[in-house]
Amino acid sequence: MVQAYILIQTEVGKASTVAETIGKIPGVIQAEDVTGPYDVIVRAQADTVDELGRMVVAKVQQVDGITRTLTCPVVHL
Repeated sequence: MVQAYILIQTEVGKASTVAETIGKIPGVIQAEDVTGPYDVIVRAQADTVDELGRMVVAKVQQVDGITRTLTCPVVHL
């Protein structure tokens, strides 16, 4: 299992709607709207890195109101 944090910037006023929509995507553990340089932070998981990438590109980035994403895979050192 691969997990990652996805940091999301949205259009002004869209953070709450984006977080709610992304929270319904299979594989998303948690989606929160936050303050700071990013508007939404998501924790997601998938079986492989490739599946995680497909989820981000095919599902997360397609949500209306998103302007930029940054995916940060969780590592266990």
